Amino acid sequence: MRIPFYVAIRWAIVWLAVTTDVHAASISILDNPSPQSDYAARKLREAFGTSSDGYKVTLKISPKGLAPEAFTISPRGKTIAITGGDARGLIYGALALREQLLNGTPIDQVTASREKPVLPFRGIKFNTPWDTYRPSSALDQHYATARDLKFWEAWLDMMVENRFNAFTLWTMHPFTYMVRPINFPEASKWSDTEFAEWQRLYREIFRMAKERGLDTYVVFWSIFVSEEFAKANDVAKKNFYPHYYVPGDTSDITKRYLRESVTQMLEEYPDLDGIGVSHGEGMGGMTPLQRQQFVDEVYVAGALNTKRKQPVKLIHRVPFSSGLSSGPGVSTEVEKITRTAMEKLGHKFAGPIWAEMKFNWSHGHSTPKLVKVHGGKLGDTYFKPTPSNYKIVWQVRNEDFFALRWGVPDFIRQHIALNGTQDYVGGYFIGSETYIPALDYFTAGTHTALKEPVDWKWAFQRQWLFYKLWGRLLYDPKTPDAQFHAEFTRRYGKRGENLLKAYSLASNTQMRLASLYDSRWDFTLYGEGMLALQGEHTNYIGVDALIDQPTLDPTYVSVAEYVKTMRAGGTFGADRITPLQLADVLERDCREATRLVNLIEAADNASLRYEVADVQAWSYLGVHLAEKLRGAVALANYRIAGDEKIKQQAIGHLQQALGFWTQLSTLTRPLYRDMKLTHYNGNSFDANPDNLFHWERIRAEVAHDVEVAVAASPPAK
Repeated sequence: MRIPFYVAIRWAIVWLAVTTDVHAASISILDNPSPQSDYAARKLREAFGTSSDGYKVTLKISPKGLAPEAFTISPRGKTIAITGGDARGLIYGALALREQLLNGTPIDQVTASREKPVLPFRGIKFNTPWDTYRPSSALDQHYATARDLKFWEAWLDMMVENRFNAFTLWTMHPFTYMVRPINFPEASKWSDTEFAEWQRLYREIFRMAKERGLDTYVVFWSIFVSEEFAKANDVAKKNFYPHYYVPGDTSDITKRYLRESVTQMLEEYPDLDGIGVSHGEGMGGMTPLQRQQFVDEVYVAGALNTKRKQPVKLIHRVPFSSGLSSGPGVSTEVEKITRTAMEKLGHKFAGPIWAEMKFNWSHGHSTPKLVKVHGGKLGDTYFKPTPSNYKIVWQVRNEDFFALRWGVPDFIRQHIALNGTQDYVGGYFIGSETYIPALDYFTAGTHTALKEPVDWKWAFQRQWLFYKLWGRLLYDPKTPDAQFHAEFTRRYGKRGENLLKAYSLASNTQMRLASLYDSRWDFTLYGEGMLALQGEHTNYIGVDALIDQPTLDPTYVSVAEYVKTMRAGGTFGADRITPLQLADVLERDCREATRLVNLIEAADNASLRYEVADVQAWSYLGVHLAEKLRGAVALANYRIAGDEKIKQQAIGHLQQALGFWTQLSTLTRPLYRDMKLTHYNGNSFDANPDNLFHWERIRAEVAHDVEVAVAASPPAK
């Protein structure tokens, strides 16, 4: 086959680019070069050292015998062949070899490997700081960072390195930032220069994502427009940022504007793969059927009207409401409406339609058992019979830990084993609504506690373990812990060898709290701060709240249920976890985690100091919760029995809980700034300017538990 001249020239440039260093291995792309193969070669070359002299690495795509996204690494003599089932698989293979080399494997000891994905959809939800779903300075502060293309380059590198394959950008109304609607120029608020900057930002994000083999989606809520459009046309009078629980506007001009905006966006951004549609928020007063019809007639129709070479992909979020309001709710009837609508689309969109559902509502890092979705308990309408043109993707939200690092690989493995193996499941999202992993607004800085600089710049880089665990285990849940141990070793040498085990023990505190304390939407729990929405405000979970709150996981026993049952002479089966059993497990695991890290000398390494401190912080939270549970049980018993000895036990346990919180505050004060927290909006739709969180700032709330116990009275005679 004769190779076109321009392809041959490009091929030669790529070969020269990767062989400039005479001490490095040569890299040969055996197919026609593409942005994806160029990227694979470039990233691989970064790992070569002088010991690779004389080695040759070949990159090739061969769908024969390899599934999409699969790859093989085949060393033979001084040649290492990397073969991908597709361009994405080729990148994964190159990055897998790169990882071996960076972890210290000599090139002559590279091992053969063959890997393939278990789940086809492995996505991250990323909310933009413009037109954010929740108004808050905690989100606004990321504006400049999220317009920095260097940030996006690093973020997208992280995604592909961890084998995520779907990048989803969530904005209430994205179109005003992306297009100037041909028939609605009044909808734009930008000067020519400003709009060109927005276009360049989005085009570069999508181009870099495509280069890395990532699918991209723009996801939006309904029904929202730009404020300029609303005022110019006297419609949708509150359907723009920062309002979101508002009536639906179904005027013809609003429909046309949104439909044409979807079409124009997909045509003007050819590297954008698809859209995500939502029912809710700005659809107050509409029935579930009317909401679905609007989505079909406006957003879906706009996507299908697109004239471009590549077909469009679709994320179809399941409805959040079952009535006329924007409040949460589920029903079999709504499930039937939604399933029928998706099935009517047949195969008009590329690949399966991804039907997104929130796993355990907004707090997915709780129990791996599916208890509810947004609005309540899910029926089986979406699953039976098995759908033919759509697959479920679980949204495992994190609204609970932003500052402290997290890493429990067995939680993810168990989650996938329970919920990711069914034939109707296509994969997972992870991500947040109340947090944007861009600006690092946590790290106190070298001027306070640490003399050495840290090895991260952006917030997501602090949480490298979180993303690595989720991404790699969604690709293959059998990925061994040794893979993650190796990363700790690469970063910190022998001093990092206990950190994965320590995180697994200590940060399990999050799942145990969230399984014990039932939660619903975003602000109803903030695990690392032990805060919860109580009435109209977000506060520390006091002892009375802990006693009275029902559990999320039905395996867990609440304090109130435990005391009532035990005082009535009842018992609990071996399949239940009582508050005192939970307290014992928390204390055991957190003390062991502390033991594992206490001997690590981290004075000369600021990044390692934070890793160690986060394990210690989770451990303090865990033993604090353990003592609080014991105190809560004793206090609830005293209020029934009136035994002064029991009251003193309650006071003693709650004093110990306060002591652990004090140690937590002392540990984190020099390491962490006061941090803006969206949860402090409480039950309001408006931003709360008084939104700073630090463990030390709420110590008085924690101390109030002791006052409650001291003031407790015996039952009236």
